[in-house]
Amino acid sequence: MRLEGKVALITGGGSGIGYHTALLFAQEGAKVAVVDVNESAGKQTVQEIEAQGGAAVYIHADVSKASDCERMIQTTEATFGALHILFNNAGISHADDDDAINTGEDVWDLTMQVNVKGVFLGCKYGIPAIRRAGGGSIINTASFVASLGAATPQLAYTASKGAVLSMTRELATIHAREGIRVNALCPGPLRTELLMKYLNTDEKKQRRLVHIPMGRFGEAQEIAYAVLYLASDESSFVTGTNFLVDGGITAAYVTPE
Repeated sequence: MRLEGKVALITGGGSGIGYHTALLFAQEGAKVAVVDVNESAGKQTVQEIEAQGGAAVYIHADVSKASDCERMIQTTEATFGALHILFNNAGISHADDDDAINTGEDVWDLTMQVNVKGVFLGCKYGIPAIRRAGGGSIINTASFVASLGAATPQLAYTASKGAVLSMTRELATIHAREGIRVNALCPGPLRTELLMKYLNTDEKKQRRLVHIPMGRFGEAQEIAYAVLYLASDESSFVTGTNFLVDGGITAAYVTPE
């Protein structure tokens, strides 16, 4: 198993990419701390892992709060004895996120609190724990929009994911010689509840699909396998990357007929 003997913490582990990654990590031998603000969803993930014979614990935390982030790391170490893998995955895409003219300050601030500050706080408290474990891997969920402007305006989200990518590069540079790898996972558009709520009309969905050479939305399970690679020792020489898993969207100048 690719993560045998490892301890992983996954924020946003109750749904989407986080849920599928939690199950996959457990199948590959990791002990998993599932963090989410949605208690029922987080506990359900843990129950599914345990039903398959894996080890997991649910931790309630709001990643925009320092005290919660500190506690989620402490609880993980207290429960499983170490932390080797930190997947800063929790994030939001607000339905009222739009262009600069029409995005409210409250939407901007909330998006930055969760998507950017949440990653910062995860690293702030997680890096010392990974250092104590002798090194490991941090994966921060950014997005393909960290590299391209979105066809449907979502300025706060796009700016937040650009910040995650830049933060990841600097953290990777700072901590590389400590045996701590830091990579930005940049998924393309996925058929997740989060995105489908945002792309809430057929017109919005089609405006996104027309730019994807593969002609479909990605699946969260497909992204989970990319996270597994970045978390495992197979990616031991990979750090500071913009790890795109996007169906070719960033490679395309025009969409094929």
